[in-house]
Amino acid sequence: MFAAFVIAAKDLRQRFRDRSALVLGFVAPVAVAALMSFAFSGVESFHADIALVDNDRGQIAVALRGALTGPELSDVLTVRDAADDAEARRMVDAGDAGAGLIIPAGFSAAAVGDKPIGLRVLGNPDEPLQAQVARAVADAYVAQLNADRLSVTTALAAGFPESRAAELAAAVANLQLPESVQAQPTGYRQLRTASYYAPAMGIMFVLFAIGFTARDYFTEQRTGTLERIGAAPVTRGVVLLGKSLAAFVYSVVSLGTLAIVSSLAFDAEWGPPAAALALILAFSAVLVALTALVVAIARTERQADGLATIVTFVLLLLGGNFVLLSQAPEMLRRLALLTPNGWALRGFTDLATGAGATSAIVPVLVILGMAALLGTIAAVVGQRRPA
Repeated sequence: MFAAFVIAAKDLRQRFRDRSALVLGFVAPVAVAALMSFAFSGVESFHADIALVDNDRGQIAVALRGALTGPELSDVLTVRDAADDAEARRMVDAGDAGAGLIIPAGFSAAAVGDKPIGLRVLGNPDEPLQAQVARAVADAYVAQLNADRLSVTTALAAGFPESRAAELAAAVANLQLPESVQAQPTGYRQLRTASYYAPAMGIMFVLFAIGFTARDYFTEQRTGTLERIGAAPVTRGVVLLGKSLAAFVYSVVSLGTLAIVSSLAFDAEWGPPAAALALILAFSAVLVALTALVVAIARTERQADGLATIVTFVLLLLGGNFVLLSQAPEMLRRLALLTPNGWALRGFTDLATGAGATSAIVPVLVILGMAALLGTIAAVVGQRRPA
């Protein structure tokens, strides 16, 4: 066992003296995670600019404008007044507003009439989400208006004098639907891009260690280093164990360093330290198993390099390292569950959104199960491999 530690220490010294290994293991993950976080930071918050045209000037229209400019929507919505329909269209086309909302003449009078009048929404193809927000606001308010019209019609049918219709319109302007959706805290945090792409990029670059370790093994075999080691009372299994320990430590240190740096520099959320460490250790274990499998299957340094590259990029493409899995198609989300990095990202995402340390239990167990399976396959293939 002592010999395995000596071999691991030797490999680690070589790895940390290699500038390319240092860049890929420590510098590149931080840099790329920062770039990805800045590039996608806009999706964390949303704010819409809506050009509003009031052709009605009635009490209901005034109430609609008050709702749009109220404190409830101030964080997500800014209303920009437009003199007429043409100016609103011009603002939307020029990008000064993401969408337009036009209140037609007679809109308030419709509250006491029998013919409803709808709102017009102007959209910009470059800002589809803002147009959807404007349409949702219009739909919600028209639903409220229909409820108000029903209230007015019922009042008039019950004998309320029509001469007091204006008073009635002012009263219904303050009514609300009997059922409505209210925002309530769930105890979970919003997933920030830094909290997703920090572990995603760290995992990506750590996977490149498969190629490093496999190439080192065949390089030492080609140069006769393994033969000289074999002359000592050290078995091939001890040699592989030592190299596996080196790859494991390299992965843990790389991901651990990224977790600390990204947390301090980019406010990335990795969740409770113990749970995050468990995920890092589990993924590092599966990294060792993947490396052992590549070494067991390959026959030459070139084969090992090619096989490691294929394994790495297949895992990255299927595991969701390049795209938020929550926004990915259903098929990709299902395929990600067949990969250890997909389960690791699922665990880190749960921890980042405040799901609690216990949410990492299932991902850790699944990843360790994958590591055990891959390690068993590598051992069987290695035993059948000719000396």
